[in-house]
Amino acid sequence: MTDFFTIHPGETAAPVPPGPVLCTGTAAMRRIHRVFLWAYEEAPGLVRSAAAGDTARAAYVGEVLGNFDKLLHIHHEGEDELMYPQLAERAPACALHIGQMLEHHRQVTQRLEVIEPLRLRWMETADAETGAELAGLYEDLSAVLNVHLRREVTEVMPAVDRVMTQQELKTAAEHGSSQVSNKFLVGYLGMVLATNPPADRKEFFKEIPAPVRLAYRLIGRRMYRKQYSTLFPGRPIPETL
Repeated sequence: MTDFFTIHPGETAAPVPPGPVLCTGTAAMRRIHRVFLWAYEEAPGLVRSAAAGDTARAAYVGEVLGNFDKLLHIHHEGEDELMYPQLAERAPACALHIGQMLEHHRQVTQRLEVIEPLRLRWMETADAETGAELAGLYEDLSAVLNVHLRREVTEVMPAVDRVMTQQELKTAAEHGSSQVSNKFLVGYLGMVLATNPPADRKEFFKEIPAPVRLAYRLIGRRMYRKQYSTLFPGRPIPETL
Protein backbone atom coordinates (compact mmCIF):
# COMPACT_ATOMS: atom_id res chain seq x y z
CA MET A 1 0.00 0.00 0.00
CA THR A 2 1.42 3.39 -1.02
CA ASP A 3 2.09 5.84 1.79
CA PHE A 4 -0.18 8.89 1.51
CA PHE A 5 2.80 11.16 2.20
CA THR A 6 4.67 10.78 -1.09
CA ILE A 7 5.66 13.31 -3.72
CA HIS A 8 3.50 13.14 -6.84
CA PRO A 9 4.85 13.42 -10.40
CA GLY A 10 5.65 17.02 -11.23
CA GLU A 11 6.18 18.04 -7.60
CA THR A 12 9.61 18.90 -6.22
CA ALA A 13 10.73 19.13 -2.61
CA ALA A 14 12.25 22.31 -1.26
CA PRO A 15 16.06 22.36 -1.23
CA VAL A 16 17.29 20.88 2.03
CA PRO A 17 19.91 23.09 3.72
CA PRO A 18 23.24 21.46 4.64
CA GLY A 19 23.97 20.45 8.19
CA PRO A 20 22.64 18.01 10.77
CA VAL A 21 19.01 17.19 11.46
CA LEU A 22 17.97 19.32 14.44
CA CYS A 23 14.39 18.16 15.04
CA THR A 24 11.90 15.42 14.20
CA GLY A 25 9.40 17.72 12.52
CA THR A 26 8.60 15.48 9.56
CA ALA A 27 7.57 12.55 11.75
CA ALA A 28 5.59 14.77 14.12
CA MET A 29 3.77 16.50 11.28
CA ARG A 30 2.75 13.17 9.75
CA ARG A 31 1.11 12.15 13.02
CA ILE A 32 -0.89 15.35 13.36
CA HIS A 33 -1.83 15.55 9.69
CA ARG A 34 -3.24 12.02 9.75
CA VAL A 35 -5.95 12.99 12.21
CA PHE A 36 -6.91 16.07 10.17
CA LEU A 37 -7.10 13.96 7.01
CA TRP A 38 -9.33 11.48 8.81
CA ALA A 39 -11.55 14.13 10.40
CA TYR A 40 -12.27 16.00 7.18
CA GLU A 41 -12.79 12.83 5.18
CA GLU A 42 -15.46 11.90 7.73
CA ALA A 43 -16.94 15.41 8.09
CA PRO A 44 -19.37 15.35 5.11
CA GLY A 45 -20.80 11.98 6.16
CA LEU A 46 -21.16 13.14 9.75
CA VAL A 47 -23.17 16.15 8.65
CA ARG A 48 -25.38 13.94 6.48
CA SER A 49 -25.88 11.53 9.39
CA ALA A 50 -28.16 14.06 11.11
CA ALA A 51 -31.70 13.67 9.85
CA ALA A 52 -33.61 16.83 8.95
CA GLY A 53 -34.88 18.39 12.17
CA ASP A 54 -32.64 16.32 14.47
CA THR A 55 -31.15 19.30 16.27
CA ALA A 56 -29.63 17.16 19.03
CA ARG A 57 -27.55 15.21 16.52
CA ALA A 58 -26.69 18.35 14.52
CA ALA A 59 -25.59 20.15 17.68
CA TYR A 60 -23.34 17.28 18.75
CA VAL A 61 -21.76 16.73 15.34
CA GLY A 62 -21.44 20.47 14.78
CA GLU A 63 -19.64 20.96 18.08
CA VAL A 64 -17.09 18.23 17.30
CA LEU A 65 -16.49 19.55 13.77
CA GLY A 66 -16.25 23.10 15.12
CA ASN A 67 -13.51 22.00 17.48
CA PHE A 68 -11.62 20.42 14.60
CA ASP A 69 -12.09 23.60 12.57
CA LYS A 70 -10.68 25.65 15.42
CA LEU A 71 -7.79 23.24 15.93
CA LEU A 72 -6.95 23.30 12.22
CA HIS A 73 -6.94 27.10 12.21
CA ILE A 74 -4.73 27.21 15.32
CA HIS A 75 -2.39 24.64 13.78
CA HIS A 76 -1.90 26.77 10.68
CA GLU A 77 -1.65 29.96 12.71
CA GLY A 78 1.19 28.44 14.75
CA GLU A 79 3.02 27.52 11.55
CA ASP A 80 2.45 30.98 10.06
CA GLU A 81 3.89 32.69 13.12
CA LEU A 82 6.44 30.24 14.50
CA MET A 83 7.64 28.01 11.65
CA TYR A 84 7.47 29.61 8.23
CA PRO A 85 9.14 32.95 9.13
CA GLN A 86 12.04 31.02 10.67
CA LEU A 87 12.31 28.76 7.64
CA ALA A 88 12.26 31.76 5.30
CA GLU A 89 15.05 33.46 7.24
CA ARG A 90 17.26 30.40 7.65
CA ALA A 91 16.61 28.70 4.30
CA PRO A 92 15.84 31.45 1.76
CA ALA A 93 16.07 28.96 -1.12
CA CYS A 94 12.76 27.54 0.16
CA ALA A 95 10.88 30.78 -0.62
CA LEU A 96 8.80 29.33 -3.46
CA HIS A 97 7.62 26.39 -1.38
CA ILE A 98 6.91 28.61 1.61
CA GLY A 99 4.76 30.83 -0.59
CA GLN A 100 2.81 27.81 -1.82
CA MET A 101 2.18 26.55 1.71
CA LEU A 102 1.05 29.97 2.94
CA GLU A 103 -1.31 30.20 -0.03
CA HIS A 104 -2.75 26.82 0.95
CA HIS A 105 -3.26 28.17 4.46
CA ARG A 106 -5.09 31.18 3.03
CA GLN A 107 -7.36 28.90 1.03
CA VAL A 108 -8.14 26.81 4.13
CA THR A 109 -8.86 29.92 6.22
CA GLN A 110 -11.16 31.25 3.53
CA ARG A 111 -13.15 28.02 3.55
CA LEU A 112 -13.34 27.84 7.35
CA GLU A 113 -14.73 31.38 7.43
CA VAL A 114 -17.53 30.34 5.06
CA ILE A 115 -18.21 27.13 6.97
CA GLU A 116 -18.51 28.62 10.47
CA PRO A 117 -21.75 30.63 10.20
CA LEU A 118 -23.38 27.87 8.17
CA ARG A 119 -22.35 25.24 10.73
CA LEU A 120 -23.73 27.31 13.59
CA ARG A 121 -27.04 27.81 11.80
CA TRP A 122 -27.29 24.11 10.97
CA MET A 123 -26.63 23.17 14.61
CA GLU A 124 -29.74 25.14 15.59
CA THR A 125 -32.06 24.14 12.75
CA ALA A 126 -30.77 20.83 11.32
CA ASP A 127 -32.58 21.73 8.11
CA ALA A 128 -31.81 19.57 5.08
CA GLU A 129 -30.82 22.37 2.70
CA THR A 130 -28.28 23.87 5.09
CA GLY A 131 -26.94 20.41 5.92
CA ALA A 132 -26.44 19.56 2.25
CA GLU A 133 -24.59 22.83 1.67
CA LEU A 134 -22.43 22.31 4.75
CA ALA A 135 -21.53 18.76 3.73
CA GLY A 136 -20.49 20.06 0.30
CA LEU A 137 -18.28 22.72 1.87
CA TYR A 138 -16.56 20.11 4.02
CA GLU A 139 -15.96 17.98 0.91
CA ASP A 140 -14.31 20.97 -0.75
CA LEU A 141 -12.17 21.66 2.34
CA SER A 142 -11.14 18.00 2.49
CA ALA A 143 -9.97 18.16 -1.13
CA VAL A 144 -7.76 21.18 -0.36
CA LEU A 145 -6.33 19.51 2.74
CA ASN A 146 -5.56 16.31 0.86
CA VAL A 147 -3.14 18.34 -1.25
CA HIS A 148 -1.77 20.70 1.39
CA LEU A 149 -1.23 18.24 4.25
CA ARG A 150 0.61 15.84 1.96
CA ARG A 151 2.80 18.42 0.26
CA GLU A 152 3.74 20.17 3.50
CA VAL A 153 5.15 16.90 4.84
CA THR A 154 6.86 15.75 1.64
CA GLU A 155 8.16 19.05 0.28
CA VAL A 156 8.78 21.37 3.23
CA MET A 157 9.32 19.49 6.49
CA PRO A 158 12.68 17.90 5.53
CA ALA A 159 14.05 21.46 5.28
CA VAL A 160 12.40 22.42 8.58
CA ASP A 161 14.15 19.49 10.25
CA ARG A 162 17.51 21.09 9.36
CA VAL A 163 16.87 24.64 10.52
CA MET A 164 14.58 24.47 13.57
CA THR A 165 15.32 22.99 16.98
CA GLN A 166 13.08 20.51 18.77
CA GLN A 167 12.10 23.19 21.29
CA GLU A 168 11.16 25.66 18.57
CA LEU A 169 8.99 23.06 16.88
CA LYS A 170 7.37 22.15 20.19
CA THR A 171 6.52 25.82 20.78
CA ALA A 172 4.90 26.04 17.35
CA ALA A 173 2.95 22.82 17.97
CA GLU A 174 1.64 24.05 21.33
CA HIS A 175 0.57 27.42 19.95
CA GLY A 176 -2.99 28.28 20.88
CA SER A 177 -3.79 25.01 22.64
CA SER A 178 -5.43 26.95 25.48
CA GLN A 179 -8.08 28.13 23.02
CA VAL A 180 -9.54 24.61 22.78
CA SER A 181 -11.38 22.93 25.66
CA ASN A 182 -9.46 20.36 27.68
CA LYS A 183 -12.37 17.96 27.23
CA PHE A 184 -12.00 18.08 23.46
CA LEU A 185 -8.21 17.84 23.60
CA VAL A 186 -8.34 14.63 25.62
CA GLY A 187 -10.76 13.07 23.14
CA TYR A 188 -8.68 14.46 20.28
CA LEU A 189 -5.64 12.69 21.71
CA GLY A 190 -7.50 9.41 21.38
CA MET A 191 -8.28 10.21 17.75
CA VAL A 192 -4.65 11.07 17.00
CA LEU A 193 -3.57 7.73 18.45
CA ALA A 194 -6.29 5.84 16.59
CA THR A 195 -5.47 7.35 13.20
CA ASN A 196 -1.77 6.55 13.37
CA PRO A 197 0.04 3.21 12.88
CA PRO A 198 1.11 1.41 16.09
CA ALA A 199 4.76 2.52 15.94
CA ASP A 200 3.86 6.19 15.43
CA ARG A 201 1.21 5.88 18.12
CA LYS A 202 3.80 4.80 20.67
CA GLU A 203 6.31 7.49 19.67
CA PHE A 204 3.66 10.20 19.84
CA PHE A 205 2.48 9.05 23.26
CA LYS A 206 6.04 9.09 24.63
CA GLU A 207 6.38 12.75 23.62
CA ILE A 208 3.30 13.80 25.59
CA PRO A 209 3.93 15.20 29.12
CA ALA A 210 3.49 12.60 31.88
CA PRO A 211 0.46 14.32 33.52
CA VAL A 212 -1.37 14.30 30.17
CA ARG A 213 -0.56 10.63 29.62
CA LEU A 214 -1.96 9.86 33.06
CA ALA A 215 -5.11 11.89 32.44
CA TYR A 216 -5.62 10.05 29.15
CA ARG A 217 -5.28 6.66 30.81
CA LEU A 218 -7.64 7.63 33.65
CA ILE A 219 -10.41 9.35 31.70
CA GLY A 220 -9.32 10.23 28.18
CA ARG A 221 -9.53 6.79 26.62
CA ARG A 222 -13.06 6.36 27.94
CA MET A 223 -14.05 9.82 26.65
CA TYR A 224 -12.61 9.02 23.23
CA ARG A 225 -14.53 5.74 23.01
CA LYS A 226 -17.79 7.39 24.04
CA GLN A 227 -17.34 10.21 21.53
CA TYR A 228 -16.43 7.83 18.72
CA SER A 229 -19.41 5.56 19.37
CA THR A 230 -21.72 8.60 19.44
CA LEU A 231 -20.34 9.95 16.18
CA PHE A 232 -20.33 6.56 14.46
CA PRO A 233 -22.97 4.35 16.10
CA GLY A 234 -22.48 0.68 15.32
CA ARG A 235 -18.98 1.13 13.90
CA PRO A 236 -16.11 -0.72 15.63
CA ILE A 237 -14.05 1.66 17.76
CA PRO A 238 -10.41 1.84 16.55
CA GLU A 239 -7.82 0.86 19.10
CA THR A 240 -5.55 3.42 20.73
CA LEU A 241 -3.23 2.87 23.70
